[in-house]
Amino acid sequence: MFKRVIWIIIDSVGIGAAPDADVFGDVGADTIGNIIRTRGRLHVPNMEKLGLFAIEGTSLPKKDTVPIGAYGKAREISMGKDTTTGHWEMTGIETKQPFPTYPKGFPEDIMRRFVEKTGCKGFLGNQVASGTEIINVLGDEHMKTGYPIVYTSADSVFQIAAHEDVIPVKELYKICEKARDLLTGKDAVARVIARPFIKENGKYIRTSNRRDFSLRPSEKSLLPYLKDAGYRVTAVGKIEDIFCGVGIGDCVHTKSNVDGMDKTLDFMDTQYEGLIFTNLVEFDSTWGHRRDVEGYAQGLETFDEELGRVFAKMHEDDLLIINADHGCDPTFRGTDHTREYIPVLMYHKKMQHGMNLGTLSTFADIGATIADNFGVQKLPVGTSFKKKLLEC
Repeated sequence: MFKRVIWIIIDSVGIGAAPDADVFGDVGADTIGNIIRTRGRLHVPNMEKLGLFAIEGTSLPKKDTVPIGAYGKAREISMGKDTTTGHWEMTGIETKQPFPTYPKGFPEDIMRRFVEKTGCKGFLGNQVASGTEIINVLGDEHMKTGYPIVYTSADSVFQIAAHEDVIPVKELYKICEKARDLLTGKDAVARVIARPFIKENGKYIRTSNRRDFSLRPSEKSLLPYLKDAGYRVTAVGKIEDIFCGVGIGDCVHTKSNVDGMDKTLDFMDTQYEGLIFTNLVEFDSTWGHRRDVEGYAQGLETFDEELGRVFAKMHEDDLLIINADHGCDPTFRGTDHTREYIPVLMYHKKMQHGMNLGTLSTFADIGATIADNFGVQKLPVGTSFKKKLLEC
């Protein structure tokens, strides 16, 4: 048994179109592969050592490095390609019915109830838009009227943007909470997202005070199983938001990937058992959606450097898991997530050799392995490969 699991989600780092990518309009998406082809290089020696470039059935360049970790890829069975469906599936929750999306904006009835429930005098936007673009298109009008900017995307999200001096962050959070309360039933979007922004050098920019207000997940999943069994479950980054705090003990939000890694390392100094569960969102929010190939590549290289610090702090009875939750190919058309396989990398210090995990049939195999390790209730979906990890 591993006493402690350090589980790091490299948000949106896909490795090639999933078998059903055509259903989602994502044939040809390949986040890491297309970054390498576009940029010409990607220096990630620690992930290479774990087996990233040895994963079968990808376009990634083959290397001579002999992997020391367990490596493979996983496909998603849930009907979606967003943060919520990806993370929930990892922990044993299959989303069979897609969350609602609003390609033409939200219906008049929803927006009328939004105004009534929140007390806002009006709103701006109500359209599908890039978050960085819409605040600059409507920012000046927002400053004059005080109306929040409402927008959505291809994902199931209701996003509310406001300048921090016009609608203070805490007030914006309250508005989001009220929106979350009204978006139920057939209109139960996966997430209501607070998007605070400021003006800097003549341009409106988003701040790190983003908060996600998700649907409440099922109690029949990994995190509550662990918590109920007495294990410490710590959430770093937006993990607490994604799971609405269900099954989570300690939590801390982060400002960047590096901040997320710093906080993960801090918990490694003080938490010696249970689960440390981290999400690194910048791959998705800062580089993927903004189609910034160079920024994405540099972010991967910086994360790889940070992994060296994680290795140095690992104990003999630790298990490190690294995987993504969906794709967000910065070379692909549009600005949305992409339906892709995700990489799965695992490592513990007692490993005598690397191991090819092949293709996992669901993201839930990862959570099932963690549940099996800690001896808690079996997940509703997913197959454990704990025994294989201990044998390698």
